[in-house]
Amino acid sequence: MDTKWKNRMKIIGWLLLFTLGVSGVLSALLNENDYYQRSYFKTSQFQRELENLTRYIQAFDIKYETKEDMKKAITVSKEEIENKRDEYGDLAGLINDIEMQYQLRIDEAKANENDKIADIYIKERDQKIDKITKNLESDENFKTSIIEEKEKHIDEYFQELESYRQEYEDYQEAFVYYLKNIETGQIYTNLSTMNTKSVEQSINNENMYYIQSYPTRENGYLVFNEGPLVNGSENLSNLIQTSTNDRFGGKIGVSKNAPVTNMVMQNYHNYDNQRIFYWIYTLAGILALAASGLIGKRMAVFGVIAPSKWQSKYNIIPFDVALILQVISVIASIALIDSTSYIYFNIHADDIIINLVFLTIIIGLTLIQAIYLCNRLKTIRKDKSVWQKTIFGRVCKSVRTFFVSIVTVFRNAFLNRRVGTQVFLVLTIVFSFGILTALIFIDEDFLALYIPAILMIGLPLLILIIKRTGYFNQILSNASALAKGEFKPDLTIIGRSVFAKLAEDINQMKHGVKQSQNAQAKSERLKTELITNVSHDLRTPLTSIITYSDLLKNPELTEDERNAYIEIIDRKSKRLKVLIDDLFEASKMASGAIELTKAKVDIVQLLQQSLAEYNETMEDSQVRFRVSNPDHPIYAFVDGQKLWRVFDNIIGNITKYSLENSRAYINVKEENHQVSITFKNISKYELSENIDELFERFKRGDESRHTDGSGLGLAIAKSIIDLHEGTLDIDVDGDLFKVTVILSLYDK
Repeated sequence: MDTKWKNRMKIIGWLLLFTLGVSGVLSALLNENDYYQRSYFKTSQFQRELENLTRYIQAFDIKYETKEDMKKAITVSKEEIENKRDEYGDLAGLINDIEMQYQLRIDEAKANENDKIADIYIKERDQKIDKITKNLESDENFKTSIIEEKEKHIDEYFQELESYRQEYEDYQEAFVYYLKNIETGQIYTNLSTMNTKSVEQSINNENMYYIQSYPTRENGYLVFNEGPLVNGSENLSNLIQTSTNDRFGGKIGVSKNAPVTNMVMQNYHNYDNQRIFYWIYTLAGILALAASGLIGKRMAVFGVIAPSKWQSKYNIIPFDVALILQVISVIASIALIDSTSYIYFNIHADDIIINLVFLTIIIGLTLIQAIYLCNRLKTIRKDKSVWQKTIFGRVCKSVRTFFVSIVTVFRNAFLNRRVGTQVFLVLTIVFSFGILTALIFIDEDFLALYIPAILMIGLPLLILIIKRTGYFNQILSNASALAKGEFKPDLTIIGRSVFAKLAEDINQMKHGVKQSQNAQAKSERLKTELITNVSHDLRTPLTSIITYSDLLKNPELTEDERNAYIEIIDRKSKRLKVLIDDLFEASKMASGAIELTKAKVDIVQLLQQSLAEYNETMEDSQVRFRVSNPDHPIYAFVDGQKLWRVFDNIIGNITKYSLENSRAYINVKEENHQVSITFKNISKYELSENIDELFERFKRGDESRHTDGSGLGLAIAKSIIDLHEGTLDIDVDGDLFKVTVILSLYDK
C-alpha cells in the first residue's frame, strides 16, 4: 500500500509541476503586453482610464446641456402626431366601452326609480364621450401628449447621466486637466485658475506623476469623436449632441496629491508588484515545464498515468467522439489557463493553489485522453472497422442505404410488365416485317408469305397503332389543358389498355383538382376570416387598455373614476390573456406539438367534476341541466386533464349560448366497447347550416362577437379528442345543438 501511495503522490506532484509550467508559460503568452512596460502610465489599462476621463469631460463639461434647455428645444412633427393618433385605436370602440361602462349603472338607477342619479350617470357618460372625441380630433392634444413623453425621456436621460457623475468626480481627484478649444478659445479645466502661467506651475513634472500634452507628435490635437455617454431615446437624437469635431489643446496630468484610496492611484501603486509577480510566475513556469520534462522522461510518466489495461475500454468510444472529447479538453484547458490572468491583480496564495488544483485535473484528463488517442491512431490503419464504427461512418452508411432503397423504389414504381411486353411484341413484328421485306428482294417466293402477313397482321397492327396514337393524343391534349387549369370533358375509357388506365387516372386527377381548388378557395376564405377575427378580438381589449391607461395619467381624475378605469383595464387584460392562451393552445394542438399523459380515468367521475366547477354558474343561469349517466364507473385510457378541458369547453359554451329558460341534456352511456357522451341544448343564436364552420378557429355562435368566448373552444376540444383517436361530432337541427364525444373504453 505504501509503495502505491508513494507512486500516486509522485504522479500528482508531477502533474502539479507540469500544470504550473504550462500555466506559467501560456498565461504569459495569452496575457496582454502591459507587464512588458516599465511604467503603469504606458499600459493599455491606463490609456482606457484616460479615455474614460475624456468622455466624462465631453459629457459633463464640453457638451453638457441643462434639462430645461433640452426641454425647450423639443419639437413635434406631423408624422409623430399621426403615429400617436393610431395608438389610440378606433373611436367607435372607445365610445362603445364607455357606454357599456355606464349602462349597468344607469339601468340599476332606473330600476330603483332614481332618475336623478341616472341623469348624473348619463351626463358623465356624455362628457367623457365628448372629451375622448375632442382628444382624438385635436392635433394640439396629441402634441401635448408627445411633448410630455419626450420630457419624460429627457428626465430619464439625465437620471442615467447623473449616475456617472460620482465616477467622474473620482477621476477628478486623480487627474488634473486644462483644455482649450482651438477654434473658439473656450477653456475647460478643473483647476481653480485659468491663467496660463498658473497652469504651468500646477501641471509640471514636480507636481504630477504623468503628463499628457496636446498636441502630441503622434496624435496631434485632442478630438472628441466618441458617441455620448448615454445614448438616450431615439426621439431625442436631435437634442443630444453625439460628437464634436472641434480640436482641443492643453494638458492632462495625474496629480501626486491624489488620495491613495483613489482607484487610479491604487492601480498605479499595485502595478510594480503585479509586474514583479508576472515575471516570477512566468520564469517559474518555464523552469517547472523543463523540470517536468526531465522528471517525466525518467519516470516514464505516460505509461503510469494511462495504464494500458484501460486502453480496450477507451477503444469502445467511437473514434470521432473520442477525437471531439479530446478537442473539448484542450479548449477547456486553454480557456482555464487564460482565466488565470486574474492572479496578477489578486496575488493570494489560496487563489493560486485552488486554480492550480482545478487546472491540474483538467490537464491530467487531457493528457490521459491524448495518450490513449495516440495509441489508437497507431492501430487505426490495420483495423478498418474503426471507421465503420464511428458515428460519422454510421451516418454515411445509413445515407448510402437510404439512397439505394430510393433508387430501388423508383425502379419498381416504373416497372410495368404488360406495357413492356406489348412494346416488345410490336417491335418484334415490325422488325420481322423489315426482314421479310428484305427477303422479297432476294427471293420472290417470299411474296406469297408477305401479302397474307400484311393483310392479316400488318394492316390490323397499323390501324391499332393509329387508333392508340389518336387516343394518346386526346389524353395528352386533356392533360395539357389540365396543366393550364382548363377542364375539358372527361376522357372516354376505351378497353383495358394502359392508355385506358391513364385516361381514367387523368379523369380522377381532374376531379381531384376541382375539389382541391374548391378546398383552397374555402381555405383562403377561412384564413381571411381567421385574420379578421383574430385582429378584431385582440385589438378590442388592447385598444381599451391603451385608452384607459392614457386616461389614468390625468391627475384630475376622481378616485371613483380611477378605480373604474383600473377595473376596465383589469377586465380587458384578463380577456386578452384568455384569448392569447386559447390561441396558443389551439396552435399547439394543430401543430401536434403536445403530448398526452394517459391513465385509467373514470369518465363519469370526470364529468361530475367538470359540472361541479360550473355549479355556481349553472345556478345563476336560466338554463336547467339534466344529467343522465350510469351508477357504475366507466373507465377509459385518456389524459384526464386534457379531457377535462373538452368537457369544460362544451359545458362553458352551453352556459354562454343556450336560450334562456331552456334545458340542457347530458347523457353518458356504453355501447360497442365505447363510451358516448352527448351534450344537447337550445341555442340562443341562429346557427349556420354548415357544421364544419363551428370547428373553425375564432368561430362563434354570436356573430357580433360581443360575448366573452374566444371562438376556440370547439376547435381545441376536437383536436384533443382526435389525439385520443376518438370522435367529436356536431349535429344541428334548427336551434337544437348536439355534441357527441365517443371514446374507446379501457382495455383491461
